[in-house]
Amino acid sequence: MSTVGSALAVIAVLAALAAAVVAVLRLRARRGIATAMQRATYDVLHTAALAAEPLRGGLTSASAGKAARHLRTLVGAVGLAVIDGERCLAYDGRGAHHQDQLTEAARRAVSTRRSVVLNGADLPCDRMDCVVRGAVVAPLDSAAQAALVALADSQPAPGLVQATLEAARWAGSQLALAELDSSRERLARAEVKALRAQISPHFIYNALTAIASFVRTDPERARELILEFAEFTRYSFRAHGEFTTLAEELRSIDRYLTIERARFGDRLQVRLQIAPEVLPVGLPFLCLQPLVENAIRHGLSRKPGVGMVSIEARDAGAECHITVEDDGVGMDPAVFGRDGSEGEDGQHVGLVNVDERLRSVFGDHNGLVVETALGAGTKVSMRVPKFHPQVRA
Repeated sequence: MSTVGSALAVIAVLAALAAAVVAVLRLRARRGIATAMQRATYDVLHTAALAAEPLRGGLTSASAGKAARHLRTLVGAVGLAVIDGERCLAYDGRGAHHQDQLTEAARRAVSTRRSVVLNGADLPCDRMDCVVRGAVVAPLDSAAQAALVALADSQPAPGLVQATLEAARWAGSQLALAELDSSRERLARAEVKALRAQISPHFIYNALTAIASFVRTDPERARELILEFAEFTRYSFRAHGEFTTLAEELRSIDRYLTIERARFGDRLQVRLQIAPEVLPVGLPFLCLQPLVENAIRHGLSRKPGVGMVSIEARDAGAECHITVEDDGVGMDPAVFGRDGSEGEDGQHVGLVNVDERLRSVFGDHNGLVVETALGAGTKVSMRVPKFHPQVRA
């Protein structure tokens, strides 16, 4: 073999050894990323997340059934039951034939709000294959009248007792969050109903009066206005959905403005500037129409001569920026700032309602921004995320 050939062979061997060393170092580094403690922490958090998802829907047989297996893994019990004080909602693992005894123990624990530790004498059984030698019964730390029961194949050790108590406290907190979510949804629906009741009476009266004025002089115009009014009320009083799209909200506002133009004539001017790409953006139902109504009812109707209301929706990256502005009589910022409800004359109708609903959905940083002064008009702005997990328009 030539000298050059030998040198190449040595280089090839060294390269292979270097690659093997690098591979071993990489493998060791990769293994070092997840220590035993880190892996255990991950496993616990992952299992807790799997149990949390069904519990956040409230305590039912279905949700308890989905969570029981993961809760048993967290506790480390041979069997686990979720009992609402009257019946066993779910059971996972061994020892299911003790359900009647466990239900009675859970009933006592729930009524006294105190945990109970059962031994073998408390759970008599004539089955030769029964492994149950004790149980820990812990009431859920929530308004739910239920308990978590962990079974052991020996006298319950302090570790099992503590793990069961903590799991019950954690499960109770998930159910409390579920109740909070449900309360927020009920509040949101109630706020929408209140807003409808607040807006509708005076607008319906004004709309019907305007339509009536055209019945004899311009029957075709009256017919068109009746159809617009019917479509507007159908949208405003729809029974389904807490959210809508910007396009649907603007379509309803256009019908509203058509009716208001019939009432105000040339005194009412409207300017729209809408970016097409933000039309599909989802937002709370009836969160723009009250702003437009407020601009006309309290800004322009009291202004002599011609008034302008401007509606703008701009694309701002991950957000949609929306403004409703009028050049009317404006409001006193001091009065508006200190009063969370309507004034004596119904001033800023619906603004507080809309602000609270925006904050409840998107967070406190996404409420309304109101710029106003007496004689200087009013500008109301909002920032709406283009995509949000809670919004399903």
